[in-house]
Amino acid sequence: MSFRFIHSSDLHIGKKFGTIPQPADGNIRGRLMEARHSAIARLAAAARDHGAAHILLAGDTFDTATPSPSVIRQALAAMGEAAEVTWWMLPGNHDNLREAEPLWDMIRRDGPPNVVALDTGEPREMGGATLLPCPVEYRANASDLTEPLVRMPSPEGALRIGLAHGGVTDFNETGASIAPDRDRSARLDYLALGDWHGRMRVSERVQFSGSPEQDQFKHDRRGVCLAVQIDGPGAEPQVREIETGTFLWREVPLPLHRGQDCAAALAAVLPASGRRDILMRIAARGWAGLADQAMLRQAAQTHAPEFAHFDLDTSA
Repeated sequence: MSFRFIHSSDLHIGKKFGTIPQPADGNIRGRLMEARHSAIARLAAAARDHGAAHILLAGDTFDTATPSPSVIRQALAAMGEAAEVTWWMLPGNHDNLREAEPLWDMIRRDGPPNVVALDTGEPREMGGATLLPCPVEYRANASDLTEPLVRMPSPEGALRIGLAHGGVTDFNETGASIAPDRDRSARLDYLALGDWHGRMRVSERVQFSGSPEQDQFKHDRRGVCLAVQIDGPGAEPQVREIETGTFLWREVPLPLHRGQDCAAALAAVLPASGRRDILMRIAARGWAGLADQAMLRQAAQTHAPEFAHFDLDTSA
């Protein structure tokens, strides 16, 4: 029988977006914060549409180790409203077990019955599949947290699904990166990873879902979750992306040259629709005289109010 689930991560609920300027006549930070909370309902809808009874959250559900009680309780209540699915919550580096001990105590104490705190590295039964979690204990780790998966047991004939938070590349050479072939060494049918906010396919069985709601000018697309179906032990997972993001963060280059109509050049690279939900950064490059620069800045001021956020970068 096919086993279906939703793979997501890095909701970062409670993120304050303090680096985004707050316009006098708007509330973009509030809208961005609300979108992160609303991702819970969008994930639940994806589960219903996919026929999935489980949502795997691969770390950093909350942005900090100490979110306010209202942020925690409202998130748990939203998950509880989707009573037809079980939410499996893994501690990540932002909401790790040591710094966020009161947070996980509250989740265990006040969470609805369909929310499971994966605060120990013990196998969990998911109805035909075994979930093998790797909770993050400290914010900074000096080892591959998925190494224990090699020794974790599971019943004969059950799917083995790993859940972890961390990168497959260690930029600091500390040895903390996750082995990209962990699916083979741990006999996994699927390894659901979090930490990287963009969508990344390491292999057919090792995948990053990315954040369901983007928060930076890096990935140039709306956030997604992954709808996963596995038809049996050893079968290749069928993975489908489901768009869940409200906001699109876009950084667009604007090459300029002598004598160019800067206002027209700017207008040509702007999206034609959906501007209210787009955070736009224009990276101007090249050469422009003083009069052209003034024209460019005036054009930017004209277009800016139509966007959720608008930034003109003329440093290059």
